[in-house]
Amino acid sequence: MATSHAAVWQRATVLDTTALTDDIRRIVLAPDHPATVDAGAHIDVRVPIGGVPDRRSYSVVDDGPDGRSLAISVLDSPRSRGGARAMHALRPGDTIEITQPIVDFPLRVGAAHYVLLAGGIGITAVMGMARVLRSVRADYTLVYAGRSRPALAYLEQLQSAHGDRLRLHISDEDTPLDVTELVGGVEPGTELYLCGPIRLMDAVRRAWIERELPYPDLRFETFGNSGWFAPEDFVVRIPRIGAEVTVRATETMLEALEAAEVDLMFDCRKGECGLCEVRVLDLDGDIDHRDVFYSERQKDSRGAMCCCVSRAVAPPGGTAVVTIDIS
Repeated sequence: MATSHAAVWQRATVLDTTALTDDIRRIVLAPDHPATVDAGAHIDVRVPIGGVPDRRSYSVVDDGPDGRSLAISVLDSPRSRGGARAMHALRPGDTIEITQPIVDFPLRVGAAHYVLLAGGIGITAVMGMARVLRSVRADYTLVYAGRSRPALAYLEQLQSAHGDRLRLHISDEDTPLDVTELVGGVEPGTELYLCGPIRLMDAVRRAWIERELPYPDLRFETFGNSGWFAPEDFVVRIPRIGAEVTVRATETMLEALEAAEVDLMFDCRKGECGLCEVRVLDLDGDIDHRDVFYSERQKDSRGAMCCCVSRAVAPPGGTAVVTIDIS
């Protein structure tokens, strides 16, 4: 097993929890070992689910002086695998285990222009970037898309801080985001930072490539649990080691294989690095590719998948079975 984030755990005390919307709760934590937080940072949290600690990642929205406290915001959605419900149940005085802030989604200061694009809870990953860009007087636009105004966390705060640099796209107000129009209006020298669901990420990436914009100028972070289909149970078979494992709708393939003591390589757990790739030998059903590692052409293939986020989808009237080989 491999992970680059394994040696930085510490205890943190819950200072405050506040409901921001019907589904999103802000949680303020005081870590035992404070550290300053850079824009784009996240923490990993050990969340007790059914009495068993599991690992979840949450973007750091903001931090207090010298990093003595930090805030995350957690969405509890119907697709939650249990971590969000456990986080929403936290109360002041509770203690949890967290990592030091980790920056896998860094902001590079110095570009000519910036677009920060957030889909729903993805706003938590780019709010800190917007603060930095405002403080250095950069040329930036903050685009915030969601289904309804009451579902948009931090909306009033963002309107106050960023004024006309904030652009809202709200589906139930008939102002949905047009990705082609957005990317079509990107000026040369622009860096676009994006956090949101996989559909938004795929659409932006396709439009970016079609415009032949420099790919290094498109930077993104994914939720890791958003897909094209609702999660469902499926079966994984590994003939080489004689293993057969059922993956429940509430867990990832990687988690199920770990629980069965199958040794796998992995790192990000968010479908970004490709280290957890497994080779698909046979498939009864289809693959719901939830990663951002593969190209569009690779996602059309049924020959491999990132087991940390991607899932199998059942054929009509049946249960999906995916037969894989591992490195």
